[in-house]
Amino acid sequence: MPPLLSGLRVLDLTRNLPGPFATRLLADLGATIVKVEPPEGDPARPLVALFEALNHGKDCRTIDFRSSADLNRLRAWVQEADVLLDSFRPGVLQGLGLDAATLRALNPRLVMVSITGYGQHGPWAQKAGHDLNFMALSGVLDQMRAPTGELALSNVQWGDLAGGSAMACIAVLAAVFEMQRTGQGRHLDVSMAHGLHAQLVMPQATGAMLAPLLGRRPGAGEDLLNGVLPCYNLYATLDGRHLAVGALEFKFWKAACEVFGRPDWVQRHWQRGQLPGSPDCAALRAEVAQLVASQPLAVWSERFAQRDACVTPVLTLEEAQAHPLFADGARPQPWAEIA
Repeated sequence: MPPLLSGLRVLDLTRNLPGPFATRLLADLGATIVKVEPPEGDPARPLVALFEALNHGKDCRTIDFRSSADLNRLRAWVQEADVLLDSFRPGVLQGLGLDAATLRALNPRLVMVSITGYGQHGPWAQKAGHDLNFMALSGVLDQMRAPTGELALSNVQWGDLAGGSAMACIAVLAAVFEMQRTGQGRHLDVSMAHGLHAQLVMPQATGAMLAPLLGRRPGAGEDLLNGVLPCYNLYATLDGRHLAVGALEFKFWKAACEVFGRPDWVQRHWQRGQLPGSPDCAALRAEVAQLVASQPLAVWSERFAQRDACVTPVLTLEEAQAHPLFADGARPQPWAEIA
C-alpha cells in the first residue's frame, strides 16, 4: 500500500488494545508512530505476539509520567507531532499538565483524540470498563444470542476495535483534514460505548419493522438478519460444521436453490412475499436445515465453490489463515490501491 499518510507524525500515549490498534492502522497507511510507555511498559507487552501485532514498526519510548523532567521531554515531542492519542480516564491529562489548552499553546495545529469508555462527561465518565462492559451497556451484546437465547461471549473485541479503534481513526483523519484547511487542531473524544451503540442501526431499524408482525420487538433468532429468514441463516452439516447461507436477495436464493437441487424452494423467499416469522418461513428453515445436515461441510463447500450464491463454509481461524483470501502474501492489509 502506498504511504498515504506519509509525513503524519502521531504521538501515541494509549495502551492495551483500542488505541494501539488504531495507531497500527495509521502506521499501515504510512504514518510515523511514536509510542510512549510508562517505565513498566504497555500492559500488553507480556502477551508478546499481541504486542508485536499491535506495535510493530512503532518508535517505542519510555517516560515516567510522575517525573517533571520526563513530562517536559513529552512536551517537546508534542511540538513535533501532528496527532496525539491517549486512552486515559477523563481528567488525567489535565492533572499531568497535558490538557488541550496547554498543548495547543505549544502546538496550535495539534490534533488530540482521547479514547474513553463512556465519554468525557456524565455519570459514567470516571467508571472503568473493558470490551465486555461496553458491549453489554451499549445493547450490542444482547443482539449476539444463539437462536435458543444464550448470550455469546465474542472472541473478537468489538467494543475496543469497532467502537474504539475504528472510530478513533475516523476522528483523527477528519480532524487532520480540518487542521490542514484551518491551521487549527481539535480535541475529540471517542467513547467506545457510544461508538458501539451507534452501530446498532440494523437491529434498531429491522426491530421496529418486525415488531408489528410479532406483536413485540424481535428476540433471539427472530430478527431479519439474526435467524428468522431461511435464506440468511447458519445451518449445521453432517460432520458438525456449519454452512453460512447469506442469499438475502432473490437472485442469490434462486442460485442457492439450484445447488441444493430444490427448485420448489425458489419462490419461498421474503422478496416473493414470504413473511418473516410466518409458519411457512419456519417450515422452510427446517427443510433447509434437514438437507444441509445430510452432507458434510466439504461437500457443500465444493458444490458452492463455483456458484455466486452468497453461500460459504464457516471456517475455523486456522482454516481462514490458510485460505487463498488471507494466506501470507495474498492481501496483508484491508486497503489496496486499484491499479
